[in-house]
Amino acid sequence: MDHHAPSLTIHELPTEHRPREKLLNRGAASLTDAELVAILLRTGTKGVNAIALADRILQRFGSFAGVARASVQELARVHGVGITKAIQLAASFALGARLAQERFAASVVDSPASIEDLLGPELRLLDRESLRVVLLDAKQRLLTIQEISRGSLNESLAHPREIFKPAITHSAYSFILVHNHPSGDPSPSEADLRLTRRLAEAARILQVTLVDHVIIGLPQPGRCGYFSFKEAGVIA
Repeated sequence: MDHHAPSLTIHELPTEHRPREKLLNRGAASLTDAELVAILLRTGTKGVNAIALADRILQRFGSFAGVARASVQELARVHGVGITKAIQLAASFALGARLAQERFAASVVDSPASIEDLLGPELRLLDRESLRVVLLDAKQRLLTIQEISRGSLNESLAHPREIFKPAITHSAYSFILVHNHPSGDPSPSEADLRLTRRLAEAARILQVTLVDHVIIGLPQPGRCGYFSFKEAGVIA
């Protein structure tokens, strides 16, 4: 009989096949993707154990990235998940993204590649555009990151006053503007270009340095996963 049969509960599985015991005795690296998700779910549903339910979720969304991009409501619609389990999953992926950012605390952020490392893992999970400001001190060390808006980027959502407000509040010496393109193509739109030029002019007036504006997309063969306005010569 298959020890991982979906009709068996986790407690009915042999000890060596139970995800929690397996993690405890052999480490997290020994677990399959479905077993890791099963630990977060804690329980399955009628006739389907937590491992099988986790596998159902991964198949539905295609990958960890697909699960992480899904909203709580989309996750909850998977049969056997519900709102409580969906919230647990969403929180776990948010923790992972924040852990990735924590590595950069007080570190130097001096290139679009470092911005990609800092925010790429989180922004690539989003199905909507998110506009962030990365605030830096005089030595280009990270102070904090603030989200300005979420949704299709336009000039009403990304007004210069909303972008400069956190820079002034945190006494930032300089800042980098960052947003994502959920389509995966980081090429700038006309609205992106207009916004960047407006901000560069406002930054000169306010004497706060706009270091760069970076658009995060998906890496493709022969193309990096971001676009830098500084590298393109739009920002001096």
